[in-house]
Amino acid sequence: MSDNLKHTKRPDIKLNDPNNLILIDGSGYIFRAFYGLPSMTNENGVPVNAVFGYTKMLLKLIDDFKPMYVAVIFDVARKTFRNDLYDLYKANRSDPPEELIPQFSIIREATNAIGLPVVEMEGFEADDLIATYSNIAQKTNKKVIIISSDKDLMQLVDDNTILFDPMKQYWINDEQVFEKIWGLFK
Repeated sequence: MSDNLKHTKRPDIKLNDPNNLILIDGSGYIFRAFYGLPSMTNENGVPVNAVFGYTKMLLKLIDDFKPMYVAVIFDVARKTFRNDLYDLYKANRSDPPEELIPQFSIIREATNAIGLPVVEMEGFEADDLIATYSNIAQKTNKKVIIISSDKDLMQLVDDNTILFDPMKQYWINDEQVFEKIWGLFK
């Protein structure tokens, strides 16, 4: 996505609002943390730069929003039901770096230690789960705030769902999605 979207200022989101559900793309946070920080290891030589960056970002988000209802959604593995439908699905995507692999389980433990629910399901991507929880939340009249840099999730944005891109620090609402899509046809 180009930066031709007008940056929307933070919407008026009430803190501790039981009508809000915050869905965090944990997988996106992991990669952002891993590539955004220099290599670090613990006393046993295990890489921890992604753990450190991820935890720091997660704690800041909680401090900023003070959510009552929040979940962190992860990808479980590269193989999903889409691979059964099309064997070349994401075939050009490389494996995660070796230094990142041991950090995945530590990050899940850190998320649990912070007190946040971890949501993941074998055979499904985080996007699939975010879309499902967003749909359920809307049926119970909740506002949904998706925290992700994944532009595929823009398709979920509507009057009751907004996307926050933590990488670029901007909000994407339904008006901006319409402008972006309409701009493709001009």
